[in-house]
Amino acid sequence: MKKILLLLADGFEAAEASVFTDVFGWNRWEGDGNTELVTVGLREQIKCTWNFTIIPEKVISDIVLEEYDALAIPGGFEEAGFYNDAFDERFLGVIRYFHAKQKPIASICVASLALGKSGILQDRKATTYNHPTSHRQDQLRLYGANVQNELIVIDGHIITSSNPATGFEVAFLLLEQLTSETNVNRVKELMGFEI
Repeated sequence: MKKILLLLADGFEAAEASVFTDVFGWNRWEGDGNTELVTVGLREQIKCTWNFTIIPEKVISDIVLEEYDALAIPGGFEEAGFYNDAFDERFLGVIRYFHAKQKPIASICVASLALGKSGILQDRKATTYNHPTSHRQDQLRLYGANVQNELIVIDGHIITSSNPATGFEVAFLLLEQLTSETNVNRVKELMGFEI
């Protein structure tokens, strides 16, 4: 069984987290059954960007990182306090652990800024929120990333993406890294995606 740690910061976007819970949930029941996703945060309650409150299954202080095979991080909004948690040393420490072990790391939208802040994107290809009105790509460059103007960028074991619309594809890419293309196609077909 492959365990995926879904790392949630206060102010995360619920839609960006739900792509991981749905894709890996569908895989557990309808795919190869070989994945388990666990929601983890810095505290026992986390408020999403749009004031939806969730209770993660575990808090960081209660987990054993060695038990997990992959890391997934949804992005969020600065106005909702996302970077308070995403830039917290406990949060960054989790990212550094998965990178040191070369385990898959998947981030959506501005979650790549936490990867950058952790230091793991130095001289690596990556992307982040890329709307013309945003300066997030400039911010990512300051962390040493080789910013690509692409929807999704894969550099080794790290997946970054440019906006919330990429969420499902990022989740499917992570599932493929942990299972197989055949399995992903089965899950996509069952969920109604064109293959």
